[in-house]
Amino acid sequence: MNVKVRPATRGDCKEISRMISELAVYEKMPEQVKITHEELERDGFCANPFFECLVAEVPEEHRSKEGEVSTEAFLSPSGSHAHNDESVTSLFLIFPTNHNKHTSTTFRNQPLLFTDSFSQLMSRGFPIVGYALYFYTYSTWKGRSVYLEDLYVMPDFRGKGIGKGLLSKVAEVGKKKQCVRLQLSVLDWNTPSRDFYAAKGAQDITASEGWRSLRFVGQDLDNLANEAPKD
Repeated sequence: MNVKVRPATRGDCKEISRMISELAVYEKMPEQVKITHEELERDGFCANPFFECLVAEVPEEHRSKEGEVSTEAFLSPSGSHAHNDESVTSLFLIFPTNHNKHTSTTFRNQPLLFTDSFSQLMSRGFPIVGYALYFYTYSTWKGRSVYLEDLYVMPDFRGKGIGKGLLSKVAEVGKKKQCVRLQLSVLDWNTPSRDFYAAKGAQDITASEGWRSLRFVGQDLDNLANEAPKD
């Protein structure tokens, strides 16, 4: 079975919204999710989008007449699902400057495919089984950067290289935009994800440089905005 990684479309936003909620449950903060699929459509598919997104899609030949994934058994050779190796302390990946142009692919015309030797498949009936949501930032020290907000693969599809493919595709997109680093955050207790990113070369800059993540929200954000100098 092939799973294709492609750019998300406006029509994928309901599925992306569903997986955002699933990821929040895994991260033990489901009540924090306030975003709707309509807001995703508005913010990601406009003239100046606030984010970009990739999705992992089960191809047409593995779907039912209703467009959903066929419901059969999808197990690893040992008969159990792999541990969680794709989810969201501060980490970043540094892109090498000697990018090999001969190994790059055309992003929109040559979607990334993952071949699975198993003939049976189990899912909850969704054709989209993973996503990576990211946006661009800027470092006054280094220059162009890409920030990976979310990386998620549904539990039944983990251990098949889909998460690695999504991460690699974000890196490829960043390189094409001349970004020098890929940055992300991981919860401190999420050892499987920390190990996953470390194995791909991510540096834990909380440990090495002491950075802490801060945010202003709600009334604190309002109060700060109200203190802005008047035009």
